[in-house]
Amino acid sequence: MARTKSVLGDVRRDERAEWMLERIVASGSLVLRALGGTRSGEMAAHRLLSSDDVDPTALLTPHVARTAAACNGRRVVAVQDTTEINFDRHRRPAFGLGPTGNDEIRGFFIHPVVAVDADDEALLGVAGARIWTRGEEPTPNHNDTPFDEKESRRWLEAAELAATHLAPVATQVIMVADREGDIYPMFARRPEAIDFVVRACHNRVLAEGGTLFAAPAAWPALGRVQIKIAPKRPGDKGRKARIVLKARTVTIKRPNSTPDRRDATKLTLGLVEVREEAAPARVEPLLWRLLTTLPVVTRAHALEVVRLYRLRWRIEEVFRILKSNGLKIEDSQLETADRLFNLAAFGLVAAARIIQLVDARDGSTRPATDVIEADEIKAAAAISATLEGGTERQKNPHKKGTLAWLSWIAARLGGWNCYYKPPGPKTMARGLDRLIDRIEGFRLANERRNV
Repeated sequence: MARTKSVLGDVRRDERAEWMLERIVASGSLVLRALGGTRSGEMAAHRLLSSDDVDPTALLTPHVARTAAACNGRRVVAVQDTTEINFDRHRRPAFGLGPTGNDEIRGFFIHPVVAVDADDEALLGVAGARIWTRGEEPTPNHNDTPFDEKESRRWLEAAELAATHLAPVATQVIMVADREGDIYPMFARRPEAIDFVVRACHNRVLAEGGTLFAAPAAWPALGRVQIKIAPKRPGDKGRKARIVLKARTVTIKRPNSTPDRRDATKLTLGLVEVREEAAPARVEPLLWRLLTTLPVVTRAHALEVVRLYRLRWRIEEVFRILKSNGLKIEDSQLETADRLFNLAAFGLVAAARIIQLVDARDGSTRPATDVIEADEIKAAAAISATLEGGTERQKNPHKKGTLAWLSWIAARLGGWNCYYKPPGPKTMARGLDRLIDRIEGFRLANERRNV
């Protein structure tokens, strides 16, 4: 739907990329036969994914720019994480895929950065991604390999992406990562414009003596509070946990095992410990140790660090939609890794867009331009008027130009009856497809009138 300058070397190729993204969202599938709609549509998708001028970075470029525009003037959480895309061991995988966490299974990895509004917690879009597969050669000794040559450098690369694309426009950017992101060089080399909240994985040695995990035992509690834990799987509503909160600054020493002696010998960071009291039966008690560059002087500071870390669940939602519970990228029948990587880039953006529309049904104040162009608002308003009835309940209740307003239009076009329960992802996707067609028809009609 978005009209951007050519990024794929040809305007027609750009238009086909826009069409393909819209079809993925509308069909709810990354299987080319399903998203193409017809045999010619399927072949058009194949040609785009096979083009030498197409790669994941190029495909993501206009969407990263849109995300950056959505971050303008906002405090932003940039969440990063890695997901594996594994293919059944009994099925022939695409040519060029290497081993995953299980050496017997072939697949690839996606490490995206998604931007989230730190205040209203809305998903703003995809801010970049690295997509790759491993080689067949044995992994070299980890401790002897310079950090810049390690696969784990992707965590710092993600922070650098956020510094390049988001920091110039946002009022603040906080990078959030889970335990795999607890890497000393990432803290030592963090871009100046980026703050971090990272869940600690390593029980690091402290410059003042002792270890990171043992230190909070001697600290006074800042209080006991209840926090909400995000759902771990579809259908799970999450739960609430009563936690003891502790926080102070610590100085961690550079690991002796690191070959990168140029990194600072010690770093001072904030540590927030979140420890659950009286967890439900058969539930593992919550224990988060959060390392951060943000202030941790007061109880309010520590609670804010915890709240920001909780926003990590938004990237889990994107993975869930991308994989078996949504677009089902594992079902793709593509025969080469390069095509599969291009499809994964489309899938990331489509998953984020679906989440944005579903979120908006409950009244998001985000602008509709997170999904459509500003010059398409007029057409959407005309379409909205045709969908409204005579009663208040049958009218679009949201402010014109907001994402919630656009979501209502898409839901109605998708077949939602405003008297029943809120629409789900499939209804929203179907409605967006129809909205795209009607906006295009509105544009063509205007062009004919102006001839």
